Amino acid sequence: MDLQKKNELLKQLLEVVELPDSAYEKTVKRYTDVSEWLNRPESNCKDYDPHIFPQGSFSLGTAINPVNENEEYDLDIACKLRNGITKTTHTQFQLKSIIGTEMELYRIARQIQTPCIEKHRCWRLAYKDELSFHMDIVPGIPETELRRNQIFEALQRAGENNAIASEIIKLSMSITDDRKPEYKTISNDWEISNPEGYSYWFQMKMRNVSNNTRNVVEAKIDNIPMYKRKTPLQRCIQLLKRHRDQWCVGFEDCKPISIIITTLAAKAYEGQQDLYSAISGILSNMGNYVNVSMPRVPNPTNPSEDFADKWNTPEGKKLQLEENFWRWLKQAQVDFDAICSCSDEKRMQSILESQFKVYIKPEQITEIIGKTSATILQPLLMSNTNTSGYTKPWLAIQ
Repeated sequence: MDLQKKNELLKQLLEVVELPDSAYEKTVKRYTDVSEWLNRPESNCKDYDPHIFPQGSFSLGTAINPVNENEEYDLDIACKLRNGITKTTHTQFQLKSIIGTEMELYRIARQIQTPCIEKHRCWRLAYKDELSFHMDIVPGIPETELRRNQIFEALQRAGENNAIASEIIKLSMSITDDRKPEYKTISNDWEISNPEGYSYWFQMKMRNVSNNTRNVVEAKIDNIPMYKRKTPLQRCIQLLKRHRDQWCVGFEDCKPISIIITTLAAKAYEGQQDLYSAISGILSNMGNYVNVSMPRVPNPTNPSEDFADKWNTPEGKKLQLEENFWRWLKQAQVDFDAICSCSDEKRMQSILESQFKVYIKPEQITEIIGKTSATILQPLLMSNTNTSGYTKPWLAIQ
């Protein structure tokens, strides 16, 4: 299969995997409506200058359709109160309560039946209409100058360009967590988060930006929504997440988490402009960005935070989280190589359905790869038992 055909096949796969723009647009309307509510004249947090923004896959343009059609979408948003609340004036409990009160009033006003649910770091609001999803609202405040400076120094030690590091730390925030001992007392010990900074870092990787100030300044004026950019990096992450979701059916607690896949893929991306070259390069190199010592997968906006911190916990070891990451990566390498090397229509359909839960019409496959019964690569199906005791067919590594 030549390069053009490989790319066409991956594009067909993406048509099933990625969300339509209309789904993104609906979520934008949802969190914009929340923002307008929190800023209305009667709001008890209006004077605190609330700033609402998405985080996670919806903010990066890497959200995908779930493997299970009945599964809800996750929309993670942050609510940063930018004025009048500090760690010396309010406790985490007080900040979270301010947002929680307003979100419950919002739920009633919008006639959402299910009450807001309090999670450790957020409030959850469930929507049930043509796009079924739950919205997690994370309260926060701007990070202190002292901690921003500490993060800046850590970014410098990690090799980040000063101009990019300066932009990242401006966006950092402190968030609430009811598991903290100081949750209900005045304290400087708050969790650090920086979803806006991560989005900014991801944009730099998405463009394959060289570390220089000129490109950083140019990036600021690009206001195209992330979900409309459809860059090779975004699309590769969508494909990898779909493969991961199908690979871990039946043992979801053991799966590699999306933030690890996204971070490693972004680091491994070298600016390839076609899908096949991009995903081949990412799969070949992303494992090289896992450190041998902690932090194993550092947060690029706060290098002291380890996205893989659960790998070394008792629960993580029981679930074999690290081992499953490497198993999934190896399987992804085999499976993507298999579909892009196969020239037999029936075999191609079998791999797509078993490894990606994707159905492409036979005539579309024939149009892409041509009529032939020969197969360049014929990986075997084997039965493999995962850490949760479930057995599923995996492609044998030749």
